This record gives sequence, C-alpha cells and structure tokens, in this order.
Amino acid sequence: MRQAPSSEAMAPEDVSSGTTVCCVILGLSFLVGVPGNLLVIWTIWRHVQRRSHTVILILNMAVADLLILITIPLWIYSFAYSWVFGEASCKAMVFVINACMFSSIFLITTMSVERFLAVRHPFASADWKRKRALSKVLLGLWAAAFLLSVPVIPTQAVGGELGEEQCLYRVYTSDGQEVLCLLLETLLGYVVPLAVLVVCYSCLCSRIAQMTLKSKRKSTVLIGSVVVVFTLCWTPHHVGNLLSLVQLAIKGGHPAAADSLNGAREAMAFVAGALVFISSTANPMLYMFAARSFRSSVRDTGIQKLFHHISSTSPGESNRELSFVTKRQSNHTSSSQCSLERQVDLHVNV
Repeated sequence: MRQAPSSEAMAPEDVSSGTTVCCVILGLSFLVGVPGNLLVIWTIWRHVQRRSHTVILILNMAVADLLILITIPLWIYSFAYSWVFGEASCKAMVFVINACMFSSIFLITTMSVERFLAVRHPFASADWKRKRALSKVLLGLWAAAFLLSVPVIPTQAVGGELGEEQCLYRVYTSDGQEVLCLLLETLLGYVVPLAVLVVCYSCLCSRIAQMTLKSKRKSTVLIGSVVVVFTLCWTPHHVGNLLSLVQLAIKGGHPAAADSLNGAREAMAFVAGALVFISSTANPMLYMFAARSFRSSVRDTGIQKLFHHISSTSPGESNRELSFVTKRQSNHTSSSQCSLERQVDLHVNV
C-alpha cells in the first residue's frame, strides 16, 4: 500500500475507469475469498486433529488472508463515495492489512522452505519437527510482520478534496524517508522472499518428477502453485515501488522523465493494489482445485481429505514408514533364522 494517484495527475475518466475496475476486482475477491478462507479455517480447526507443519502454516495464512479481505467493503464504500471513518481508523486498518500481507508472504516462504527440507532433507526436517520449533517460528513471523508495518502509522494519511477524501495517501517528511520505506517494503516483502522461493523450487524441480510417493508430489505441486500466484499478484505492486524509487532518483536532473514515470505508476496503482487482494483470494481456490481428487463421499469433503492427506505426508512420515519397514524386515529375518536353526537341530537329532 502506497500513495494513491492524485486526481490532478489523472484525467477524470481515467480515475473513474480505474476506480470501477478496482471495485469490481475487490467485490469479487470479497465474495470468493471470505467464504473460501472461512472454509479452510473451519475445516482445519474442526476436522483435522493431526495437523502437520504445512497444514498449520496454511491455517495461519488463511487467518491473515481473511483479516485482509474483511476490510474490502470499507474500501469499496470509500472509493464509491469518500473515506468517512476518520484518520485514526485509516491508520489502524492499513497497519493491520500491511501486517497481514507481510505475514502471508512470510508464511508462503516458510511453507516452501519446509517443503524443500521435507523432500531433500527428510531426516533433518523430522528432527526439526520433534523439537516443536514451529510455534516459535510462527511467533517470530507475526512479530516481524507487525514490526515492519510500523512505518504505516506516522505516514498513512487521509487526503483529497473535501467530500472526496480517501485513505490512500502516504505523507513522507523527506525523500530519504520515502526511499527507506519503499526499499524496506520491496526488499523484505518481495525480493528476499522471492529469492528464497526460487532457490527452494529450483532445487526441487528435479526431485518432484522422481518422487515415488504420489502424495508428496501433489503436496509439493500445490505449494508451488501458491508460490506462482504470489509472484503474479505481487509483482505489479512492487514494480510500482521500483518506478517510484527511480522517479525520486532522477527528478532533480530529469524532471520530464520523472513525471512520466510518476504518471505510469499512478496509472497502474489501482489495479496493482487490487491484485494484492486477489492473492488472498486465490489460495483457497487452489486448495479446492487440488481437493477434487479427494472427494470420495458426501460426509468427507474434498478439502477435508486434502488436509488429512497433507498431514499424512508431513516431514518425517517417510522416516516412520522406513522405520516400520526396517523393523518388519528385521522381525522377518529373525523368524527365518529361528526356523532355520530348528531345522538344523532336527537333522542333528535324526
């Protein structure tokens, strides 16, 4: 979330069309995303007793996405009329949204790292699971997300003409402060997580096709789809941030080029912001799509089967299977040896 396009810089028809497209996208995101995330939360909370790390991360991400999406009616109302809820509520709501967006990004990154460890280093992953470190990781992720959102409080403001004010503006005290805020948001909220995601899935690509367990392959592909949606939905927003950084860097020496860049950023601001909300809507749809093959009865919904399935293929599951097979083979070997000894004794006695 950053400064919105100013009405002085855009023609009225551009503002109207951009606002209309944004409201339509937000409305669809609300209608699809809120029930979808509620279904994910309810299914995991009520029907999945044995929750793997991946399922717990999905639960946290659904909560973060739901908190983002339930604010959409206020945004649609303000776009259609004006922001009438005061500046304090504007700051508070944008702060919570930013924190939930950061946490959602961090949770996707953690899921990818967890999947990488589960496939490439299953014994280390199982050891991490035995130490019950996930609760500490989650606490750290949420704390970091809220800490990184603190700059919203002093900079977020209600602006615009009287009667048409919007909660979309950032007021910076200097260019240096703006550069710092933009770099912090783009580096920690996009560049670093995306680099981690690319490394994890680059290392997994060769393994996914070779997985003997179809269940593990499905889980890995599902989380990979979440990563792809994250990249598609967040890239335009951070491209806008980069355009702003370039515009700040060249506005002293090349004012005409800086104005052109600022116009390009403002033209894409509404749609790029709406796409960010789509990322919170798309994840439940991906779970529903992946759950189609698990729809076996009326009683057990497909998504319920999916989460049971992911939990049954959690890190360390293969180790337990391996241990069971080893013990069974050991027992079989012992029984065979005893049988052989009995046969030898019989021949000696005869």
